[in-house]
Amino acid sequence: MKRLGAMLSLSLCLGGAGWDPKSVAQQGTVELPTVVPEEGEHWSTVWFVVIDDTLYLRLGPRAAGRVGHNTTAPRMKVRFSEDQVYTMRYAQAPEMADQIADAMAEKYWSDFLG
Repeated sequence: MKRLGAMLSLSLCLGGAGWDPKSVAQQGTVELPTVVPEEGEHWSTVWFVVIDDTLYLRLGPRAAGRVGHNTTAPRMKVRFSEDQVYTMRYAQAPEMADQIADAMAEKYWSDFLG
């Protein structure tokens, strides 16, 4: 079953020492800020999966809209914890929709509700 939402892939930008996708893959959520001119900075907490060492997010309509107007594009910070903050480059990844949906369903037991 294909899930709705925007698919984003995130990869590490230069200068982000210490990134180890395997070490964060089992964490539950990631926080990301978007900066929209009319609203300023807003941090969202979202589910994520790691597939082949790439971080993938599936965003709902509201978060996807903010990302679409993000003034820091194509870069975004992601925060797993206070000491795990990375600057990453992001891009849409609709071709990964089925793989992301499968990985989300496996990682998050309640994903079938989304």
